[in-house]
Amino acid sequence: MAQARPSSEAHRSWERGKHCAARGQWAEAEREFRHAVRLQPRQTVYLLNLARALLGQGRIADTLETAQRALGLEESNEIARALAVHCLMQLRRPQEAAELMRNAPPGVARDAAFHFQLGRALEAAGQPLEAINAYMEALSRQIDLAPAHAHLGYCFNAVEMKEEAAQCFRTALTLGCGEHDLNLLGLLAYREREVCRWVDAARDAQTLRLALEALPEGDDRPISAFPNLAIFDDPALHLRAARVTARYAARGVEALPPAQMPPLGGRRIRVGYVSSDFFHHATTLLFAGALEAHDRSRFEVTLYSHSRDDRSELRERVRQGSEHFVEITELTAEQAARRIREDAIDILVDLKGYTKESRPEIFAYRAAPVQVSFLGYPGTTGAPWMDYVIGDPIVTPLEHGPFYTEKIAQMPQCYQPNDSRRALPVAMSRAEAGLPAEGLVLCAFNQPYKISAEVFDAWCEVMHRVPGSVLWLLEWNEQVRKNLAGHAQARGIAPERLVWAPLLRYDLHIARLQNADLFLDTWPYNAHTTASDALWAGVPVVTRRGTSFASRVAASLNAAVGVEVLVADDVSGFVDRAVALARDEGHRSSLRMHLQEQRRGRLFDSVAFVRDLESLYEAMAWRAASGLPPEALPASR
Repeated sequence: MAQARPSSEAHRSWERGKHCAARGQWAEAEREFRHAVRLQPRQTVYLLNLARALLGQGRIADTLETAQRALGLEESNEIARALAVHCLMQLRRPQEAAELMRNAPPGVARDAAFHFQLGRALEAAGQPLEAINAYMEALSRQIDLAPAHAHLGYCFNAVEMKEEAAQCFRTALTLGCGEHDLNLLGLLAYREREVCRWVDAARDAQTLRLALEALPEGDDRPISAFPNLAIFDDPALHLRAARVTARYAARGVEALPPAQMPPLGGRRIRVGYVSSDFFHHATTLLFAGALEAHDRSRFEVTLYSHSRDDRSELRERVRQGSEHFVEITELTAEQAARRIREDAIDILVDLKGYTKESRPEIFAYRAAPVQVSFLGYPGTTGAPWMDYVIGDPIVTPLEHGPFYTEKIAQMPQCYQPNDSRRALPVAMSRAEAGLPAEGLVLCAFNQPYKISAEVFDAWCEVMHRVPGSVLWLLEWNEQVRKNLAGHAQARGIAPERLVWAPLLRYDLHIARLQNADLFLDTWPYNAHTTASDALWAGVPVVTRRGTSFASRVAASLNAAVGVEVLVADDVSGFVDRAVALARDEGHRSSLRMHLQEQRRGRLFDSVAFVRDLESLYEAMAWRAASGLPPEALPASR
């Protein structure tokens, strides 16, 4: 469409606005550009400059409205379309962004950049297969577009094609993605662990370690902290990675004014829990009973959910188990933080850390006077805005304090909650569970990213020393099954001695789990929920204790049920304990009886657990209300 001829007054306002914009004076630039638009409302360039000034002030919705006005005048304007797409993505409306691009008129160039941006929108909208097609189109036009290879890897991972995802990350690293390379290094190592592909594992781990150790102080590039927990038993390295992750999360965040803890008096303490796992998820399976058991006369509990609604009984149970259930999925981090501040939350608990779909930015805004990391992430967040990490004397001994930016708050026994009401169905028969009629069953139901070559070597050594035994594994994906069968054969174990269990509904899983004779753990990332499932089912867990939080969880669980004897400190000790127990049917039988009695013990007592947790919350709140800084809260306080 032909543009109106600029008036001299409009042009002068536009020029003044450009000078203001060049100096970052966005409010002044907005006034000048608005004046130009009032004089020449059909001049696209004025509208686009106004949109840029609005964007400079962080006014995303206003920017979108202005960019859409420009598109109404000039449908093929690529700058206006790019601005509108950017705003829709920022506003968490990726489906609309994808439709805006798909509906672009024929004259708009469908180059590599166009298809890459379309892929980003489709990926964010939860359509990985469609996004894969878009990224492939982008690469067909520019094969060396490194970000397209990286995002292709993200989408392959989303559809459980993890080997293909790793190959894409390796290609992206070869081409170079700038500040994103370190993130991709972690994802590459992690994705290959997820399919038990170990040929490059040692080299990739060493490359990742050297890159982390070389990071300068204050670096804030995007990296993935979580993979390091599974790859390295090195809390100092975990701290280094977490600090960088925290700084990246805080990019662009201007914290709210400091929140003061009001006097406690006789009032209830307001506790808020933030998570994307308030559905049928392992975290909620563990924590549901404790949520229900909170003392409502002393605590007011709010769940801030950015979870999917799977319409499960468990999701409805946690909704009913809290006084307030607030959906924050559609809110920006700042909006969520302001909502939490308006609710006058005293203690805000992050149940995610740096796990999938976490939102640490909410905490970076300092939404509450006291902020706590608990349950979801077994390590430090490295975040200066987190005050406490909840652990216990085993997973977080006070002498490990230097590896945490948070102050350690210890539960008197195991930090892990367990639901008193968890399922305990009648055991399946071996045939119903898909097990052979004879042979000792060595169960290893951990996720494959926890299985390293060293761990598998130890498991195979146990099998060699216990003839006729079988290794019972969960079939997470076909790639894992193929690769582990090959690894077993290379270690002299016939592939048919690996028995594969399909993923089942939780109650059915517990019913079949009772057929295991022994649970073999992983390191440096132990079984967590999986270990307490085994103990609940009466199955002894043999573990190796390491240095980091993640590598000490099964030791803490075993201590809570009185079977510390099954905790080793090195690989040979792990193998010897497993073999000795495998050969001693009488000891296994007495352990099983002991574990069955422990179902009524402290580890599985939701009410006792939450009373200890509430004691910690009261200590945290008292310090804050007294004007005292966070301090370590030992179990012996």
